[in-house]
Amino acid sequence: MTRVDQNTIVRRDIELDGLARRRLLVTGVVQGVGFRPHVYGLATRLGLAGFVGNDSSGVFIELEGPAAALTMFQEELVAHPPPLAHIETVATTALPPTGAHEFTIVHSEAQPAARTLISPDLALCEECLRELFDPADRRYRYPFTNCTNCGPRFTIVRDLPYDRPFTTMADFPLCPKCRREYEDPRNRRFHAQPNACPVCGPQVQFCWGVGSREWGVGSGEFGAQRAPRNGMAFQSVDSNGGTSKVGEAAIVAAQRVLAEGGVVAVKGIGGFHLACDATNDHALQMLRERKGRVDKPFALMVRNVETVRQIAHIDDAELALLTGRERPIVLLRKRDGSPLSALVAPGNGYIGIMLPYSPLHYLLLNPSEASYPFPTPHAPCPILVMTSGNYADEPIVKENEEALEHLSELADAFLLHNRAIHVHCDDSVIRVVDGHELPIRRSRGYAPFPVKLPFGVPPVLAVGGELKSAFCLTQDRHAFLSQHIGDMQNLETLHA
Repeated sequence: MTRVDQNTIVRRDIELDGLARRRLLVTGVVQGVGFRPHVYGLATRLGLAGFVGNDSSGVFIELEGPAAALTMFQEELVAHPPPLAHIETVATTALPPTGAHEFTIVHSEAQPAARTLISPDLALCEECLRELFDPADRRYRYPFTNCTNCGPRFTIVRDLPYDRPFTTMADFPLCPKCRREYEDPRNRRFHAQPNACPVCGPQVQFCWGVGSREWGVGSGEFGAQRAPRNGMAFQSVDSNGGTSKVGEAAIVAAQRVLAEGGVVAVKGIGGFHLACDATNDHALQMLRERKGRVDKPFALMVRNVETVRQIAHIDDAELALLTGRERPIVLLRKRDGSPLSALVAPGNGYIGIMLPYSPLHYLLLNPSEASYPFPTPHAPCPILVMTSGNYADEPIVKENEEALEHLSELADAFLLHNRAIHVHCDDSVIRVVDGHELPIRRSRGYAPFPVKLPFGVPPVLAVGGELKSAFCLTQDRHAFLSQHIGDMQNLETLHA
């Protein structure tokens, strides 16, 4: 076996009747990024036989056909991988031809003590976004739509190799339509492990927090539903015999609470956020008092770029970062005269802004035909505070039951879902300085992708300081940086 870099092919083929066969082992970020479907399409386009699969080291490929076509395949794969993939090495072995006639995707293989790189969680792609707001699409306004080019990855992986049974989506068997997409090489959801739809996938639900009726938001019509365990279907009747708000009705209920000045705990991709209207002084003051956060700036989630320009100054480099697939919080200069409450970032000339990155966020920030069924209609807030769902110095909450127990004194209501979060992951924070990115907090969208080192190093574990902590583990030429963990002042953070 010969290890090759991304620009070199080293081989000695065993040819028989003009045919050769090679086995390729590809490492890097090659799982959860549409790599196997891409390989399938490239191989079939070149008329090659063989198979592709995942194992705990990366992706293995066996190809059979004319030697020139095999070489063309390798060159094309390295030069033009899938958009989200990052190839690090390709190891090639010459094999005797077997007379194979078709190319297939085979079951994954688990290998002890092996490793591969997992993709970070990525923002909703443009194609899925179009489907989300297309009334003719079967995933119209479905809060968990995704494909091989977007959606959760790092936060749902339980084990390797990256296949649905080893993710939190194992709790949701595919319906016939999703199964056909998953098995169709021409579909962009071909082998998309988080694939789901309203029939077979996760659901979203609204419920009230402790004491919310006394506070006076809305009416008792929404009821109070106990949070389900991950993977379990939500009940349509709450514990008081009332109708539970699930699906679109849940999103509308949350929009109403936000518009009326309440605080909603929203379960996202990597954990819970505490959300409120960023233009409402009373809502901001209430959130600061509850969270014990006197003047530390709150992050914002803004409906679209046009709204961002109304509240902040933004240059091309900042815009590219804001709209990129990582979707970090970007620090931007405040614009005078904006509708923002002064309590968002008291005494600070900068505000942290991010755009929606999950389907649920897009739905929460945008109106629908169902957004106005109330006696006093309110449009959805286009600018929301989106701060981590936790108390000061504690890790972000990621489980439904945990949120209802620990966040009930902070939130008036909850927008939950039953897709489990296996790994908590806060939002990343980036600032642009002289046209260059300066990471302040490297987490969602970046972790667990490693930093490539210019030379090999022995395995070293660095655990950082006590405050704003993360850890780093080195192996060979990689420095694996964890997601943001937080302040190491309590047992909960240590367990996280």
